Amino acid sequence: MNDTGRIEFLYLSEEDMVAAGVKDMAKCVDVMEKVVKLLNVGDYMMSGNNHNSHGAMVSFPDEPEFPNMPKNGCDRRFMAMPAYLGGEFDMAGVKWYGSNIENKGKNLPRSILMLILSDKETGAPVAMMSANLISAYRTGAFPGVGARYLARKDAKVAGIVGPGVMGKTALRSFTCVCPQLDTVKVKGRGKKSLDAFMRFVREECPTIQNVEVVDTVEAAVRDSDIVCVATSSPVDVADYTFIEEKWIKKGALFCLPATVNFDDDFLAYRCTKVVDNFKLYKAWAEEYPYPTFGPITIIGSKFTDLIHEKKIASSQVIDLGDIINGRKPGRQSDDEIILYSVGGMPVEDIAWGKVVYENALRKGIGQKLCLWNKPEMV
Repeated sequence: MNDTGRIEFLYLSEEDMVAAGVKDMAKCVDVMEKVVKLLNVGDYMMSGNNHNSHGAMVSFPDEPEFPNMPKNGCDRRFMAMPAYLGGEFDMAGVKWYGSNIENKGKNLPRSILMLILSDKETGAPVAMMSANLISAYRTGAFPGVGARYLARKDAKVAGIVGPGVMGKTALRSFTCVCPQLDTVKVKGRGKKSLDAFMRFVREECPTIQNVEVVDTVEAAVRDSDIVCVATSSPVDVADYTFIEEKWIKKGALFCLPATVNFDDDFLAYRCTKVVDNFKLYKAWAEEYPYPTFGPITIIGSKFTDLIHEKKIASSQVIDLGDIINGRKPGRQSDDEIILYSVGGMPVEDIAWGKVVYENALRKGIGQKLCLWNKPEMV
């Protein structure tokens, strides 16, 4: 923007984003660690009166009254996720997306996303960018931040339940922070997704020497040092992927950015519970009163339900930022089983989007577009 009121912004296609470094997972993990630190000290704002809302979601009825209205289905929604993030990022923005599991039949991703970065003072757009890879890599990087602080130092085997986008990028982040990780066991549902996962491992995860395709969730979990469950969200809690305690290796870390369930007694008494930002889960508990787990499919919302039921104390849920900022200990023994809930927040998109945008500016990548030369109405 200049003194005449002309506003230009940078448009970045997905190809532009790749050229500008959106797939640099090692850098993304470091950036997401900075995000966790800012979340922990409160230098951010998200939507809602509590300033911690995940975003505003449009979902649809099971039986729409109107013929053109979409019908409720697996992962079907529209969502706007606005936020401001401070620190070195100092940027506002919003991620907008539509999601429908049926997209896969049209050779499209389940979700199609855009990110707008805005000047914090004027609200003018700074950049508009394809955001599928931003979201994929920042979502995968957050498990990596958790693994950096919570995984056993000698972790060698990862179990991936769900070989889709989140499963791929989470594994890539694990390889960035766990230098001895050389084996992955993967459970998927179809040859197409498993073949794509295998290609990703060959091309993006050079330290992985052994890949084993397994037939059951149990096989993926047993003997794994790190487990990531990244499956689509069924409508009914009874259909969520369920992990039995007897399958779990002592010392295992579970990084959980998607739908999964465990026995209440195990959750209450025999594991350590860590979340990416506890204030997010408290906000969800306000917006979706008990039981929150179900409307919100992330395991951290089961933690808040257990608090509501007085089965655990609030102090038993540890904020990852408290560990990174030195307020709480991380892993305390090689036998400790840790569940790390990853909810996903728009501040993550803004942080990684800002970094990639600045890379694009330095490299001369993208297309400058004009919003207006002079505003028609002031």
